[in-house]
Amino acid sequence: MIAIIDYGLGNPKSVANMLNRLGIENTLTADPAIIASASKLILPGVGHFKNGMDNLRASNLIEPISEKVLVQNTPILGICLGMQLLCSYSDEGEVAGLGWIDAHVKKFQIQDRTMKIPHMGWNYISVKNQNPFFQEGTESRYYFVHSYYVECKNQNNVIAACDYFGEFAAVISNGQIYGTQFHPEKSHKYGMDLLEKFSNL
Repeated sequence: MIAIIDYGLGNPKSVANMLNRLGIENTLTADPAIIASASKLILPGVGHFKNGMDNLRASNLIEPISEKVLVQNTPILGICLGMQLLCSYSDEGEVAGLGWIDAHVKKFQIQDRTMKIPHMGWNYISVKNQNPFFQEGTESRYYFVHSYYVECKNQNNVIAACDYFGEFAAVISNGQIYGTQFHPEKSHKYGMDLLEKFSNL
């Protein structure tokens, strides 16, 4: 069973709806006991980084999630803000994240008049490192909506990249810890395929 962590940001029900459509057992929860019994975790989110960390802390979720991920090696998938929260630090609110992936969350800087922030819409990704989700040379596209991007200190943590006036990390990993900057639950067949592969890890 996949526990979708509900910490009061974004629309986690859209992730649950997609998993239901795929026939993947899941529950939307903020209950540490349910999180403790899950086989995998998803940390979704749309919103402000500092609010995300504050909400996780206020909900007393950081400790049980950390126990599952860091001690029990339970797979986790962070989506959009959820991916950014896996990182060390964000310029959005100037606050530390969970620190499970050595990476810095930075705001896109406008380089010319054709560049719009937030980065929003469908984009192709390019595979950078071996991973359980994509084969080398595979072309797939996903739905993005974000104003901040992740810059990994170690490029081995970058599974796939997207180009938006320069490359940024679209999918990151550290062991069984994964994150997608795009929304797989809004990315039709490509996102469905990724979520199925995550459920089968």
